[in-house]
Amino acid sequence: MRRIAIFGQGPFGKDVLVRLLDAGHRVVAVYVPPDRGRPDPLAAEASARGLALLRHARFRKDGRAIAERVDEYRGFGAELNVLPFTTVILPPEIVEAPTLGSLCFHPSLLPRFRGGAAIPWQVILGERETGVTVFRPDAGVDTGPIVVQKGGVAISETDTAASLYFDKLYPLGLEAIDEAVRLVDEGRARPLAQDESLATFQGLVDDPVARIDWSRDAASVDRLIRGCDPQPGAHTLHHGVSVRLYDARLLPGVSSDPPGTVLEGPDAGVVLVAGGGLVAIGRAKREGGKKVAASESGIAPGDRLG
Repeated sequence: MRRIAIFGQGPFGKDVLVRLLDAGHRVVAVYVPPDRGRPDPLAAEASARGLALLRHARFRKDGRAIAERVDEYRGFGAELNVLPFTTVILPPEIVEAPTLGSLCFHPSLLPRFRGGAAIPWQVILGERETGVTVFRPDAGVDTGPIVVQKGGVAISETDTAASLYFDKLYPLGLEAIDEAVRLVDEGRARPLAQDESLATFQGLVDDPVARIDWSRDAASVDRLIRGCDPQPGAHTLHHGVSVRLYDARLLPGVSSDPPGTVLEGPDAGVVLVAGGGLVAIGRAKREGGKKVAASESGIAPGDRLG
């Protein structure tokens, strides 16, 4: 049984917490960023179990560790840090403090797809296979030595960022963290340095990245929409108003209409012309509105988007 501090958030963080407790470990502190909207599942679980719950937005200021945050952390006497899904940057005074170090989860086969948007980029760039990695964090971005890596996950031609994560990488990630903690606990972990010659890094998927260029080939447009689904939502213009598109599907066939032209699809669905092909859209969200069926969004055959 180890004294563990968790730095994370969301459903994944919650399930990691439950697994660690079920395995007999003592979770001495749970760090979750302050809520931004709906309550965080990890924070709710920690609170319900009466665990020490800390809600800090940051641990560094002006490039240096915040001393009171470090002192607070040291007071818990953690032997191992587990970072299942964290967006905060921890200082080395915390990462390197435990006797057993720290373990961090990443949803790709490192060193490929380093960065905070690994899942959407793997869909957008057409990666065929992926997996998960648990590594020892260091001063770089996802550059530390690998403790556990599990691959063999196929990325299908219909996967969105959401389906790839929740249906495939989420359960595999829980298994990988279980295994990594067990190896460290038993003294059998053998971290392996990452091969820098294979490394890739991608930035965040923001609105400039998510803007649809209908002149690009249809397969690329389809992957962009799926990779940005559900966040931030690939976007285009319809009569001067921004609209985000979801549930994309690449269709066979071509059209002589200009890129961005809206065609009527099967069952009164919406089909868009892109360079060299056709893309069906299931749902759409106009600026300031809610997601609705694309056919009910005001987008009509004969319109041209972009």
